[in-house]
Amino acid sequence: MNNAKIAACLAALLLVSAGATRLVGQEDSLLVASLFTPPGSFTQGIEGPACDKEGLLYAVNFAREGTVGRVDAAGACSLFVELPAGSVGNGIRFDSRGFMLVADYRGHNVLQVDMATRQVSVRAHEPRMSQPNDLAIGADDRVYASDPDWGRSQGQLWRFDPDGKVALLGAGLGTTNGIEVAPDDGILYVNESVQRQVWAYDLSPAGELSNKRLLIEFPDFGLDGMRCDVDGNLYIARYGKGTVVMVSPQGQQLAEVQLAGRNPSNLEFGGPDGRTVYVTLADQGNIEHFRAARPGRSWQLFQQRQTPVAPSGWGEAKRAAQ
Repeated sequence: MNNAKIAACLAALLLVSAGATRLVGQEDSLLVASLFTPPGSFTQGIEGPACDKEGLLYAVNFAREGTVGRVDAAGACSLFVELPAGSVGNGIRFDSRGFMLVADYRGHNVLQVDMATRQVSVRAHEPRMSQPNDLAIGADDRVYASDPDWGRSQGQLWRFDPDGKVALLGAGLGTTNGIEVAPDDGILYVNESVQRQVWAYDLSPAGELSNKRLLIEFPDFGLDGMRCDVDGNLYIARYGKGTVVMVSPQGQQLAEVQLAGRNPSNLEFGGPDGRTVYVTLADQGNIEHFRAARPGRSWQLFQQRQTPVAPSGWGEAKRAAQ
């Protein structure tokens, strides 16, 4: 065997740190995680990864609490915006007009960030919330928020309508955490971290919930953020296990991605084709990524949106952040 063949064989046996085999230069290896940002690039409160229409990635708590950081395609991190004093972000989503929406769990707010001016205002405020945690958004710009009460191991669900109306969708639930809307906007998925259950609700065009049913239950470890791909498969962060699990719309576990970190807090689809999955790791304060076979629902929404039209009643945020 010549030297070139020997080198090729050795390359094929190279192992990544997560323990999966990956060929050198094989950029499209699926479901194989690797580091995207170095450990410690964010605080341990890193959460809410979301990509804008240009594909730039954002996550909360860059360098210190109360911030939002931006990450470029090469993994370089920088400060994007400071949130109002006392506010700390969690989940992030983008609406059809390109505004960044941030769950402010300390201020009981959904904050709105103008991406051009970086001005922060309050999209919605609800003092009855324990702590708005993760956000989901429909194609109609209705926002859904999980609201866990960790001390009591219970939670609530909320909806924020384009006209400013706030609606309580569910109370006395388990510790609601990860939340996502299906690609056809007909199902809302919600997981409960302590109970280790994922629930599916029928979602009406008016944003009402019905027909609650258990999608899947796990025997161990916690659950955190979730995202759907364009086929409706759920990618779920398994907090404490150090994996992202892929679950079909029928509740079948299809695959599991091993991460280097142990505490994934959330994830997002992005990249030029929507098939790169970015995962925030609380224990390492950084982001890992892997390639998926299909694009994410949130990425698909950006591709489908035409010239945005401001929904009635949302010309401005409800009030300026103090």
